[in-house]
Amino acid sequence: MRIVLLNLLFLTVLATTAYGQQFTISGTITDASTGEPLLSANIYNPETLTGTVSNVYGFYSFTQPKGTVPLTVSFTGYQAFQSTFNLSKDTILNIALKPVIELSEVVVSAQSPMQNIKSSEMSTIHLSPSKAELVPSLLGETDIIKTLQLMPGTQGGTEGTSGFYVRGGSPDQNLILLDGVPVYNVNHLFGFMSVFNSDAIRNVTLTKGGFPARYGGRLSSVLDIRMKEGNNKEFKGNASIGLISSKLTLEGPIKKDQTSFMVSGRRSYIDVLSYPIQIMANNESDDENLWIGYFLQDFNAKVNHIFNDKHRLYLSIYTGKDKFFVNDKYEFSTNDGWSDEYETFTYKNKDKANLQWGNTTGALRWNYIINNQLFANMTATVSNYKFSISENYQEEKISHSNNEIEKSEYFYEYYSQIKDFAVKADFDFFPSPAHHIRFGAQNTLHYFSPGVTVNRDNYGGNEAAIDTTYGNKNLEANEFLLYAEDDITLNDFLKVNIGAHYSAFSIQGKTYQSLEPRISARVMLSNRMSLKASYSRMQQYLHLLANSSMGLPTDLWVPATKKIKPQNAWQSAIGLSYSPNPNFEYSVEGYYKKMSGLIDYAEGASFFELNQGNWEDLVTSGEGESYGVELLAQKHDGILSGWMGYTLSWANRRFDNISFGRTFPFKYDARHDFSVVSTIKFSEKTDMGVTWVYRTGYPMTMEDEKYNSPFTFFREPNSVETFRSNDMIDHFDNRNNYRMPAYHRLDLGINFHKKKKRVDRTWSFGVYNAYARNNPFMIYKSNEWDEEKQQEVSRLKQLSIFNIIPYVRWSIKF
Repeated sequence: MRIVLLNLLFLTVLATTAYGQQFTISGTITDASTGEPLLSANIYNPETLTGTVSNVYGFYSFTQPKGTVPLTVSFTGYQAFQSTFNLSKDTILNIALKPVIELSEVVVSAQSPMQNIKSSEMSTIHLSPSKAELVPSLLGETDIIKTLQLMPGTQGGTEGTSGFYVRGGSPDQNLILLDGVPVYNVNHLFGFMSVFNSDAIRNVTLTKGGFPARYGGRLSSVLDIRMKEGNNKEFKGNASIGLISSKLTLEGPIKKDQTSFMVSGRRSYIDVLSYPIQIMANNESDDENLWIGYFLQDFNAKVNHIFNDKHRLYLSIYTGKDKFFVNDKYEFSTNDGWSDEYETFTYKNKDKANLQWGNTTGALRWNYIINNQLFANMTATVSNYKFSISENYQEEKISHSNNEIEKSEYFYEYYSQIKDFAVKADFDFFPSPAHHIRFGAQNTLHYFSPGVTVNRDNYGGNEAAIDTTYGNKNLEANEFLLYAEDDITLNDFLKVNIGAHYSAFSIQGKTYQSLEPRISARVMLSNRMSLKASYSRMQQYLHLLANSSMGLPTDLWVPATKKIKPQNAWQSAIGLSYSPNPNFEYSVEGYYKKMSGLIDYAEGASFFELNQGNWEDLVTSGEGESYGVELLAQKHDGILSGWMGYTLSWANRRFDNISFGRTFPFKYDARHDFSVVSTIKFSEKTDMGVTWVYRTGYPMTMEDEKYNSPFTFFREPNSVETFRSNDMIDHFDNRNNYRMPAYHRLDLGINFHKKKKRVDRTWSFGVYNAYARNNPFMIYKSNEWDEEKQQEVSRLKQLSIFNIIPYVRWSIKF
């Protein structure tokens, strides 16, 4: 790593010397109507055909020869800025682009097609949240992650869930960042919605391969989500009401052109709407008051302050929670027969049970333009995810003879938690138009509580409470990273991004280290076609013990330890991109990924055994591989717009202690995955969204044979898994040896817009799974009596949870 930094220093000196007779134009690119920075805006000289792009905070630096310089700045959906001036010194030029009439069509990429063709990055998707709102969705809830599931190389889990699986990877291998802070659980409503409120989001970028050196810590993807900064020009807001939740977002200037804010909240109301019904039911019972409910909630907030042209400060927070609860109050009277004489007592009981999980993140960020070629971003972050199951039982025993009250209480809680505290420094350096150098460092403190149980028992009220805490030990770890990369334009034909990522992870007195090379290259085959290739190595120090296929909160985050090694992967990809005109874009990519250090529950072990021993004794390690081809065709403008994507892929796993070490398909291995997403714009007042998806059925495990046995069977280590049931043995020769039926559905949505003087109103109607396809959520075996054979037979049955589901949503912008 030291050699890489010395080379970068030499390159900096060389570039500064070579361009000593030149001057630099620098500044920020923003939206003229809101003050929001525009990332990846194009800044170029149309005469020399040299240029650069703005970074994620809108900063750019463009070095040109002394003299007359024509300058053009462009960004999709905005009027281009053009100016010619005499460059005789370093110049600060802040540019505010004016938006054109808002595009109503689906735009997959926030970048123009030609910018994607010429960029060195590959395997990357840029998505505008406003365009995701036009895609029909489950229950009318706009979901960024569900929209990304419709892209090649990215799959959803089981029916309706918000988890996503990238190029044969598992959910823990996705680095999900909200304003640069890791989010460890992205699921609401037991996995059927994601935690990201699209009204609070500015832009979304998903990287599936060809990872730049600035990213690390995960094997399969990086999902970078940036929140809105807040309108510093005028007060704005939007609100919506749907079938299961409502949202409200407000933003505006605290001090115009200097300080702005953004707040956004979302909450479901299943618990509130069901409460009156439950009260009516309780009124029919004289001695019980029962309330069962569930809710989800999110809150996003951001404040940013501009001190001057060089300094800017941001503070952003997010908190979200899901809670399922049962509150029960009841009383009864009875005779206690334990004494010599019967005595009447009244018992008043309160019983509260909760299942809840949620994330809290925060980021304090300072932007500093050190000089016209060097930009710095300093960040302090915190991330906290906790899952818990608890019960609190209270009892009052009242004697009718002397009115004495005896109180008892019992409390139980099981929880798992991961907390991160991090500091990070990132730098962007633009020594010349041919180089964009990024380098930085980060240090993170991890705190793990991978399954802890707390009991507090004070029964009878006459003895001191008994407190007991047991389960897996808390763990602390420190993770350090250092990176450097350079995006080099060698000539009009060849562009390369090359870099290295170093990381060190210390836990239990042991330190794991990794030096990961990264390279991606672009070769222009013509002015509208490019060939791209990439190679990257990744190391991941965190594991996710998944207990089910639904992404439930019972999934546990655990670290690499002395006994459990980190995950590793390398991935290579090659692709072709072609854009015949600014409206159409086509791409094809092939990839291969090899993974090691993967963990899974050993055969017969599960989440429910965690309190019986150390979690490290319940898992086994193995390896995996995935490979495939992805095709994507996009149409960006016009009455009909959208995309078609297709993935042909294979994903396999192998563990020494599972299925005799045989290779088996990953549980989300889908040979074919095809999606069509389109928007039809009938007029300025009416548009329609259509989505159709098809996917090969996921693998599942079924017994290969069943036979009688008079003996008692035991499962020896490394043996084929067997189960005893009514003197019958179910034999499983290999894991995931059968497949569910194919999955497919059609979603339709239509939006009616009405613009008034100060308010834009939209009614959205739609239907999920329009032709009522009974897609499999689960396949299970049922034993039934066969009248014809006069014996019990086993039949496979399918559980489907979503048939045809209509939705309606009302929203306004003001």
